[in-house]
Amino acid sequence: MKRFLKITLLSLFVLLALGAGGFLLWAETPARPQAAALAALQSDDLVTVSETHGYLAFQPTRQPPKTGFIFYPGGRVDYRAYAPILHQIAAQGFLVILVPVRLNLAFFDLEAGAPALTDFPQVKTWAVGGHSLGGVAASLFASNHPQVQALILWASYPPDDSLKSSSLPVLSIYGSQDGQAAEVAERSRTILPANAQIVVIEGGNHAQFGDYGPQAGDNPAEISAENQWKQTTQAVTQFLKALK
Repeated sequence: MKRFLKITLLSLFVLLALGAGGFLLWAETPARPQAAALAALQSDDLVTVSETHGYLAFQPTRQPPKTGFIFYPGGRVDYRAYAPILHQIAAQGFLVILVPVRLNLAFFDLEAGAPALTDFPQVKTWAVGGHSLGGVAASLFASNHPQVQALILWASYPPDDSLKSSSLPVLSIYGSQDGQAAEVAERSRTILPANAQIVVIEGGNHAQFGDYGPQAGDNPAEISAENQWKQTTQAVTQFLKALK
């Protein structure tokens, strides 16, 4: 009996170890940034890109920014893949903070954006956002940090309806060809504040908010990635300019 018990416990331990190992392997093999994303990580005349305190900062060169935008990546996506849109937003005069997250899953690192709130005291207005699972993390971050004055969701929605009755400005953007478009649209209608701004990018899909290639469960886009990046940049910058 003791021998059977030992064998059973050992088997359970091996199964748990294999399961944990498999999860780690799955989590640590994210979709990688492609050429446009890698190019957008480089500084230019309009934006200085630097790494500090473990995150990437896109800082406009023409004037000190007064508004900052902290961004959480989608699940199992290398955070650098979001550089194309974020670089363009920074070029419009906003500080953009791009945070890496543990195991490439934002719910394991909800406080990843917190250091930026104190690292840039000149920033008076903060917004936080994210793509897909990163948007869920951004929603929780906004709820926990009163310094955050706005929420921006890309193909995402909060984990519950706690924001529905809040006065927090919210911008929700998603593509009409997103594999989860119907669910995002329904969630945006039922759990976001009544005054939330909803922007639908016709022909856009889920993966083209970044530059990391196709994604399982998504639909083919009917517009180019560059077009989707441009429309997203326009929607975000208009929203940020309206914040006070």
